[in-house]
Amino acid sequence: MTAASKETLGFKTEVKQLLHLMIHSLYSNKEIFLRELISNASDACDKLRFEALKNDALYEGQSELGVHIDFDAESRTISIEDNGIGMNRDDVINHLGTIAKSGTSEFLSKLSGDQKKDSQLIGQFGVGFYSAFIVADKVTVETRRAGEDATSAVRWESAGEGDFTLEGIEKAERGTRITLHLKEGEEEFADNFRLRSLIKKYSDHIAVPVFLPQEVGESEEGEEAKKIPEAVNEAKALWTRNKSELSDDDYKEFYKHVSHDWNDPLVWMHNRVEGKLDYTSLLYIPAKAPYDIWNREATRGLKLYVQRVFIMDDAEQFLPLYLRFVKGVLDSNDLSLNVSREILQQDKQVDSLRSALVKRVLDTLEKLAKNEPEKYQEFWDQFGDVLKEGPAEDFANREKVAKLFRFATTRSEGQTQNTGLEEYVARMREGQKKIYFITGDSYEAVANSPHLEYFRTKGVEVLLLTDRVDEWMVGHLTEFDGKMFQDVTKGELDLDELADEAEKEQQKALQEEHKDLTDRILKALNNDVKTVRVTSRLTDSPACLVVGQYDMGGHLRRMMEAAGQQVPEPEMTLEVNPAHPLIARLDKEQDEDRFTDLVQIIHAQAKLAEGSQLKDPAQYVGRLNKLLLDLMS
Repeated sequence: MTAASKETLGFKTEVKQLLHLMIHSLYSNKEIFLRELISNASDACDKLRFEALKNDALYEGQSELGVHIDFDAESRTISIEDNGIGMNRDDVINHLGTIAKSGTSEFLSKLSGDQKKDSQLIGQFGVGFYSAFIVADKVTVETRRAGEDATSAVRWESAGEGDFTLEGIEKAERGTRITLHLKEGEEEFADNFRLRSLIKKYSDHIAVPVFLPQEVGESEEGEEAKKIPEAVNEAKALWTRNKSELSDDDYKEFYKHVSHDWNDPLVWMHNRVEGKLDYTSLLYIPAKAPYDIWNREATRGLKLYVQRVFIMDDAEQFLPLYLRFVKGVLDSNDLSLNVSREILQQDKQVDSLRSALVKRVLDTLEKLAKNEPEKYQEFWDQFGDVLKEGPAEDFANREKVAKLFRFATTRSEGQTQNTGLEEYVARMREGQKKIYFITGDSYEAVANSPHLEYFRTKGVEVLLLTDRVDEWMVGHLTEFDGKMFQDVTKGELDLDELADEAEKEQQKALQEEHKDLTDRILKALNNDVKTVRVTSRLTDSPACLVVGQYDMGGHLRRMMEAAGQQVPEPEMTLEVNPAHPLIARLDKEQDEDRFTDLVQIIHAQAKLAEGSQLKDPAQYVGRLNKLLLDLMS
């Protein structure tokens, strides 16, 4: 693009939507625009420092990096200028014309139009550069990439509506200068004291100096006072500072810098380790789950520094996927400055660092659960489902992760998930050897399942699992504290640990006594089930369906089918309760057609109680109506 050329381009659709929402939803958080723009400028300086490791010429003779802020109250402008990596034309279009984030469409679909709720969601999404339009009705960006010719610079300008202009310019210095033309009524930001206080409040932790003009001496008549740039912030990487120097507010603001989340973090871990490993880590656990937490392909990981030099933004090798919600910084003295993603995958030091960081996070969560259970409950409500991926992904820490799980149980008050496995085991009935659980599509479905009837009469607590990941999780966890997990809907009920000898003998006798009835029911169902047997697991219901001990449970099966996956039909067993009046009446029925109708109705009701759909609902309704008419005649 030549200096004389100028073209107008349109924003991508999602940018238009986001700009409109920001301008109308974030009026109460408008001052954060400065934090976002300074944060971007700091990142640009970090990126130049990294690229200059391989090509020192990129410094162009100026290796002192910083951010300069200026203002003009009369013209209502603020400028933020850095001498970092800068951008070329393609960079400008990619970074300022679109939102390069996976899941943007999904994010926008969640916005409700409620300004208060939407502002929180936008805060989790992160808006960066676009926050400028909260206070400005026009934004001008002049930028040149380090190492490129002065004539390759670009001017980008937009009023934050449907389009932007691009123009080739000449710029002697590398880096980026952003000029905000403030809206009427936003003049308060074109003020030295106001800007200084915002920089101290939001950006004191930035590792490069942030300068404001400072008047020096008295001005002569008709002349402006001389101004020199003065660093306002600490200009020292926060994680390198001693913990005793830092306040909670310092940690909170740094979190917002590294995460682009507007909420305060839930908890943080700041550690300096020397010895076999030499590193500093500052890790945060957010208070709110990001909008794309279930997108396992989304960008994640820690900001990686080596010997205080920025290396990459999203080093995912240092934490497993089930801890993808953790944000923060890792600064290692052991890794090479020339490290790349490929090298990280093969470096033994990375494995050691990963193990240490995982232990740090899990230990912190364990302490939080023990010392601040209400705060831990906040964490669990946001990230519990993600943590449940742990047993499958991290075998070495399987039991440690499982200690952090929380569930609703048959002893819980309502559906709050607040019972840990250690607590469950501690109050297991004497002689109980298994951890019993049931999975289902909703709390109501599992809490009222007929499969729980026997366990309630025996005072045996059962975990109520309703999250999508639960059955898959239990399949990988298999046991806890030496106790195997047992799905109460699978296999024949094992009475060894729940019943006395008299009850076991009674169960055997019932099987023999009602063998003719179970054979007759099996014939009437015409191979719809594998077998029919008398059960002791029911006390109030006439029948229930049970899958084999090693078959896929109904909850997981339905989810896979809903996702379009072909799942083989399990071989079901119908268990009947001979003490129930319906089964007793059925046993006396002489009319085979009527017997078959009754059996089919009982079977269908058992399927519905299990949470499954009927293949032919109309047939079920027809049989039920026929039975009702017979009763009424």
